[in-house]
Amino acid sequence: MTVSDRIDRIAIDPFGADIPGESARLRALGPIVPVELPGGIPAWAPTGYDTLKELILDPQVSKDPRQHWRLWPEIAEHPSWGWILGWVGVVNMLSTYGADHTRLRRLVAPSFTQRRTEMMRPRVEAITTELLDSLDAVDALAPLIPLGEDGAVVDLKAAFAHPLPMRMICELFGVPEELREDTGALIAAIMDTSDPSPEHAAFVQQQIGAVLGALIAHRSEHPGDDLTTELIRVRDEDGDRLSDEELLYTLLLVIGAGFETTVNLIGNAVVALLTHPEQLTAVRSGEIGWDAVIDETLRVHPSIASLPLRFAVSDIKVGDVTVAAGDAIITTYAAAGLDPERYGPDADSFDATRGADDHLAFGIGVHRCIGAPLARVEALTALPTLFDRFPDLRLAVGEDELRQVPSFIAFGWQEIPVRLRA
Repeated sequence: MTVSDRIDRIAIDPFGADIPGESARLRALGPIVPVELPGGIPAWAPTGYDTLKELILDPQVSKDPRQHWRLWPEIAEHPSWGWILGWVGVVNMLSTYGADHTRLRRLVAPSFTQRRTEMMRPRVEAITTELLDSLDAVDALAPLIPLGEDGAVVDLKAAFAHPLPMRMICELFGVPEELREDTGALIAAIMDTSDPSPEHAAFVQQQIGAVLGALIAHRSEHPGDDLTTELIRVRDEDGDRLSDEELLYTLLLVIGAGFETTVNLIGNAVVALLTHPEQLTAVRSGEIGWDAVIDETLRVHPSIASLPLRFAVSDIKVGDVTVAAGDAIITTYAAAGLDPERYGPDADSFDATRGADDHLAFGIGVHRCIGAPLARVEALTALPTLFDRFPDLRLAVGEDELRQVPSFIAFGWQEIPVRLRA
């Protein structure tokens, strides 16, 4: 069987409405399953932890579609496939293989070392305090805000989980204030997989050039102590190390991954604790550490559920299935984290005592997320400070009323309505 066979290919929900349920249904069909991504793109979906880990680490699995995707020359013939260009039609660490991947990673990785990340901690703490002060002020006006009879309802994502990592990554890369809203909208548009129309794909491509092009132009004219300026210098001083195209799309990757994933990490952890009050009590008493909360959140509800695309360099055998050379593969972090063969029969339950620091949500090996240390610092600052400031924090809606963002890639909530006080 190869991915070109149209028999029994499972259509992935473009809205990501029930990612855990979808993962379980695919797992019942085998260790790797032929699926159809939005717009009709054929691919393979690994369904378990061991299978995904082996494929990520396999040197015969590439991230470069130009070299290794059999269907790459056919994209223009399929207008509904245009959305994938925002993921694989770019040139950065997410879409390169071998020496090119190593070169691009070496240019960016030094900016996200543990030491440099620790130097950012005071700024993370300052922004966290500022945002919580703003939430306090909103709640003090509750009698004047007709949002609920027993206190103001606040969207914690919009007021806290989103602006903290957004401001941090914008400061880190020198994104001027006038471009920040457009930058956030661009990343949201890329993550939205519910609309595979050519119009949406064209809008995303236009915005990449407009928004990030404006950032490069601004920092070229006004260099500063920021990572965009550093990357521009690399391009200007040694164009063989970083081309114009690589500069543009490297910024797209590191800025997008640098805040969107942390938004979901913070939001998902908050919801997990508010819907498991006995574990929140254990965290507050010190019985469970915040690191354990973060790891379990990333296992059960990883910020990225599935990431397109990787490609088989040669035929790869997975069980009794052959993934043919040139076939596409998605990296299914959510399915791996919920695998009962790895985490037991209650793998779909949030349990911060589990000890899930072996999760794959940040990747592994040479493909591990370089921004993982910064994401952890932000979450380890934001979460305890939030729950200390608002010990009576609770959801303002039922858990089943929360809405997943319209994406099979991103795994998070559109809004997180909460009441801050009893």
